[in-house]
Amino acid sequence: MILKLILVSVVLLGIGFIGFAITILVKKNGQFPETHIGKTEFLKKGGVTCATSQDKLEQAKAYKKGQYSKETILEKELGKL
Repeated sequence: MILKLILVSVVLLGIGFIGFAITILVKKNGQFPETHIGKTEFLKKGGVTCATSQDKLEQAKAYKKGQYSKETILEKELGKL
């Protein structure tokens, strides 16, 4: 029974991957969709940025002020709790 389930799952995943491949080949300038937060226009307009990029910007600001530490934003927020 479990073997049948695994086989059906593998076949369905294979069909999905083949579908993605066909879509990319058929589309003009076919590419995988960009899912990075920094590249999404809708999120940029809303002011949402990538956490990694935001952390780097905050570290650069702190370094210029002479208050540099290797703490990340997450560590600072956890320290406030």
